[in-house]
Amino acid sequence: MSLRTTPHLNFRGQARDALSFYQKALAGQLTLVSYADAGQGDKASDPSYVLWGQVVTDAGFQVMAYDVRLDQPWQPGENAFYISLRCDSEAEALSLWNALAEGGTAIQPIAPSPWSPQYGMLKDRFGIVWVIDVAVAYG
Repeated sequence: MSLRTTPHLNFRGQARDALSFYQKALAGQLTLVSYADAGQGDKASDPSYVLWGQVVTDAGFQVMAYDVRLDQPWQPGENAFYISLRCDSEAEALSLWNALAEGGTAIQPIAPSPWSPQYGMLKDRFGIVWVIDVAVAYG
């Protein structure tokens, strides 16, 4: 089993600029998916906002970010991060989901998504938001 913990930063309209800055500063590879790219343009105040993005370096550094949805409250410093668990298999993702969901609340039930065979979001019983997915190359 290989499990990576990745900081997942939340913004309102600045995710693209932040990730581009981290790409340049850390010499990483940048991947961006806008709300429009994913067919969810109505969920952001601007369809070009980032639904999912990441920077990965050859040295092993990784950070993810997105622009929070319109229906989600956000103030700088509040709801500023998630813990993202990128799994190697669907079985691993489902096992972690079930364990962390005990006493918690599903925000986005785990299920196939356009970018992952399994993707879900939950708030655990301590109020921490976890994003769990199966890591695959974005095509």
